[in-house]
Amino acid sequence: MKKIRLEQELAEAVAKWGWKYHHSGIPTTLKMSDERYIPHFKFYVSGFETSPFGIEWMRFEPDCQLPELIQTVPHIAFVVQDLDYELSTRDFNVIVPPNYPALGIRVAMIEHNGAPIELIEFEKNN
Repeated sequence: MKKIRLEQELAEAVAKWGWKYHHSGIPTTLKMSDERYIPHFKFYVSGFETSPFGIEWMRFEPDCQLPELIQTVPHIAFVVQDLDYELSTRDFNVIVPPNYPALGIRVAMIEHNGAPIELIEFEKNN
């Protein structure tokens, strides 16, 4: 029988797996003043650097190749210690395989119950 999570309990990804909240990405069609362009994915991001809550706005070019789910449904992002481990040991529906959106950052996108979830691994400084 599946365990039912109580209201006061943290999500399993945080409490048991050790994931850490990073940001929430929200699709928009509005042009923002502080947008930064991600050319290899053909979309703009804004707001993350100044939001105390990790809100990131995402505006997509018409020819962006990311899945429609990512372009239309807000996502939540978590920092993980080992992206390969998380993807290989859990039964996730991977919708964007691991990639490098910026130097020292590796991400993948999964889908759970119709929602996109981003997993982020930062390069470890030795």
